Amino acid sequence: MQLPIYQADAFTSELFQGNPAAYVPLTRWLDDALMQQIAAENNLAETAFTVAAGNGFELRWFTPGEEVPLCGHATLVTAHLLWTELGVTDDEIHFFTRSGALIVRRDGELLALDFPAQTNSEITLTDEYARALGAQPLRALEVAGSNDQLLVEFASAAEVAELAPDMRAVTALPYKGLICTAPGEGFDCDFVSRFFAPAIGIDEDPVTGSAHTRLVPFWAGKLDKTALKAKQISARGGELDCTLLGDRVVMRGSAKTYLRGQISL
Repeated sequence: MQLPIYQADAFTSELFQGNPAAYVPLTRWLDDALMQQIAAENNLAETAFTVAAGNGFELRWFTPGEEVPLCGHATLVTAHLLWTELGVTDDEIHFFTRSGALIVRRDGELLALDFPAQTNSEITLTDEYARALGAQPLRALEVAGSNDQLLVEFASAAEVAELAPDMRAVTALPYKGLICTAPGEGFDCDFVSRFFAPAIGIDEDPVTGSAHTRLVPFWAGKLDKTALKAKQISARGGELDCTLLGDRVVMRGSAKTYLRGQISL
């Protein structure tokens, strides 16, 4: 069996920046174990798979370690490649996912992701978080009933930039990923973030769209504004123009195609 495969960098207009993701368009769903093997072989933060359905596409995302319920950058990559490589001409693409219906629209030179916003509830932090991250957070917030991602706030962007987590200790925490954030002073933006998820095979994700479905409502409330400029200050880095629209978060960015190939199974 031969399958097409593509790779592009998300939330950047230049190669070798932003967050790379692979995309494999399918005519029917493969066995879950096989899709997981493909994602592990690609060894990128995410590999996206689609199957055409109704007026859009069913969409699933796999890290090297497991399937995840939501991924922003791989959704942006998928939409970019459907428009540039696979002949889709509509100005918006509908995706049907475990996290509900997602929409990607053309927005001038950018692509706009329309995702559901997620609200946060503060939790009590234990000392193990400071030990794992190597710095003392101000506070932490979770989505009630979820151990997917914990949002951890720091006092300054410099602290977030200098984080050097103990990945083994982070893996032992009861959350699959830690979103570390602070005000954007010194980085020409409203807020900065970094994302660590060694428990699912991603020590540090370069740019994490799904995290911004929580970051944007959080910072919109703190800063009393709904249009926000965000920077993820990983080594590769990425920029997102974000807007909170009621219970939706719109994230705008671009993508750059890197690879066109074929998988032989």
